[in-house]
Amino acid sequence: MLELSQLDIYHGDLQALWNVSLTVRDREITTLIGSNGAGKSTALMAIAGLLKPAKGTISFNGVRLDKLPAHKIVDIGISMVPEGRRVFPEMTVTGNLEIGAFVGQARRERQKTMEWVYEVFPKLRDRARQQASTLSGGEQQMLAIGRALMSRPRLLLIDELSLGLAPVVVEKISEVLREINKANGIGIFLVEQNVQMALELADTGYIIENGRIVGHGDAGTLLESKEVKEAYLGIA
Repeated sequence: MLELSQLDIYHGDLQALWNVSLTVRDREITTLIGSNGAGKSTALMAIAGLLKPAKGTISFNGVRLDKLPAHKIVDIGISMVPEGRRVFPEMTVTGNLEIGAFVGQARRERQKTMEWVYEVFPKLRDRARQQASTLSGGEQQMLAIGRALMSRPRLLLIDELSLGLAPVVVEKISEVLREINKANGIGIFLVEQNVQMALELADTGYIIENGRIVGHGDAGTLLESKEVKEAYLGIA
């Protein structure tokens, strides 16, 4: 279980998160929704060890993440799919995937894991020898997810899954993530501006506004709530 407790986080002198607390339960999909600039990506970067909180704690199954460097966080079972995909454009699909398996156990099992990733995303097998720069946006997102899966995570962090992708591609990737979660027990923490997609995919949802958590609950219940419909879906 991942737990954020009373986090304050700054970007330089600018405070980005105020007293943020949330829980991601084992084997569930949890989403953090909110508008651009609300603090969603900041929360993910803190979990991944790329930002250190000024106050509060981050723990994963009892281990304090806020005390660890980023590579150790990957080693204990958390991997991140960054916003904008950020694949290595001049490397092949296979090369990008191999980079994801740089920690101990994952390195030893990288061929087995790569075969599983190719089963999850068959298009990547078809493009295995192509440079990542030649892939479509959807294929690059599949590659970014596949690269994160190569570390054999227990929890997958995904920053803006739908960014720049056609709805049909987002739907297809969402279906794959749901299957990964159910079949393999990999927890997913998704931050997303596409509120409807995120809440339809998730078990639990949190709402963040201006760096503060302003609501949370069952994802389906949030999706049907008057507040979410008016604020994020444009439904009066």
